[in-house]
Amino acid sequence: MSDLFRPPAPRPMTPIRSLIRVIRQGDGDLLSLVPVDAYTKPCTWLGYSRRSILLVNDLDLVRDIVTDPLEIFPKNDLMVGALEPLVGDSIFVSGGERWRRQRAMIDPAFSHMRINRAFPSMRAAVEDYFELLDQRANTGESFSLDLTMSELTADVICRTVFSTKLGTETARDVFESFTEFEESVANVNLRELIFGKPWADVKQPDNVLAACERIRKHIGDLIDPRLSGEAKQRDDIVSALIAAKDPVDGRGFSRKELIDQLGVFFLAGHETTASALTWVFYILSQHPETAVRLRDEVNRVVGDGPVDFNHVKQLAFVRNVFRETLRLYPPITFLPRVAAEATTIGDFKVKKGAMIMISPWTSHRNRMLWRDADRFNPDRVDEDGVLLSFGLGPRVCIGAAFATIESGLILAELVRRYDFEVSSPETVRPVSRLTTRPAEEIQCRVSLRRSLAKSA
Repeated sequence: MSDLFRPPAPRPMTPIRSLIRVIRQGDGDLLSLVPVDAYTKPCTWLGYSRRSILLVNDLDLVRDIVTDPLEIFPKNDLMVGALEPLVGDSIFVSGGERWRRQRAMIDPAFSHMRINRAFPSMRAAVEDYFELLDQRANTGESFSLDLTMSELTADVICRTVFSTKLGTETARDVFESFTEFEESVANVNLRELIFGKPWADVKQPDNVLAACERIRKHIGDLIDPRLSGEAKQRDDIVSALIAAKDPVDGRGFSRKELIDQLGVFFLAGHETTASALTWVFYILSQHPETAVRLRDEVNRVVGDGPVDFNHVKQLAFVRNVFRETLRLYPPITFLPRVAAEATTIGDFKVKKGAMIMISPWTSHRNRMLWRDADRFNPDRVDEDGVLLSFGLGPRVCIGAAFATIESGLILAELVRRYDFEVSSPETVRPVSRLTTRPAEEIQCRVSLRRSLAKSA
């Protein structure tokens, strides 16, 4: 048995025992439903369901599915139905020619916002957040680690995408709305996953629709001043998206389409990054040796001044810690597809309407691909596994480099300035909703590092 640290995760069980566990927990957690075979085989049927679910870990098969030149494996109908109230028919859920049109319009807009130009806005958001964390350190108050990371990453996205700060109350409402959305949609998905028919309409609960409307309203409030004919021109992603034109017919995005696409940016650039950073700081609170190594690297590379763009690129161990956390806690736990026709995947015959489940969670913890697969080891080298946290193939996340630099900056600045202490760490348990979140918000305290406390 390895003596490496094992962060919290469900213990793999047989399909029947996994189903009983989920029923007893009562929170619709898909992670607890995943059977032991999913962690040891390249492909396996996932339990028993009306529509049949094939979980695929084999990376060559995953590449074939996500590349999908014949469009046999569109985005899964349950996922599309869950996300449409939030992001409409955006790049995250669309397919075929519509997806290609959107990608052709969005790629130039996102590349226009070069990361080195966005970096000062990222750093300003982090430095402004010091004031709140310093206050918490002085008072010793307990606070939600999840909410803290959500507020910080939401402000980063707002400053880099919209060139403006995001108010604390707005950030809190976005976080709470995302939480309500994920919890309620996940419960619906679990029932439909087991008992539902392919392509059946799923009516979303009223609280889910209301949560999506609140998030979309906040995004709309940020867009509307920019759509005015008298709006000041800015060099940011919103301006580039407003100016984006379809390469075929020359049309731009409507207001609704802008909210759809920016809803994806908020989801991918704020919520998923916040999820990963929540797990990073939880792990550091339980593994102080890693925190010491991180501080040593930051001090050696950066010195006493602020972390700049070139520093982040040189912080190899910071990057490895973030990468290993993404492996263990991929923000998007499952990437479901659906078979549009009867076909074959590897040695498995798949009927029309079957769900094809690509799972970064099980691929990253599969014992065929990783040594000590469920252990935290930021010094991994020469592994056979491939990280799927940012997707694969033509649908790879266009914000992957942005998220990596942003997370490296936040991790470097916060770890050298603060110690995080988690309350009741033994109760922390991951669940799969839209992102890989703690079942309950992680409560923690923060203290200033001694050298900083003495100089304050």
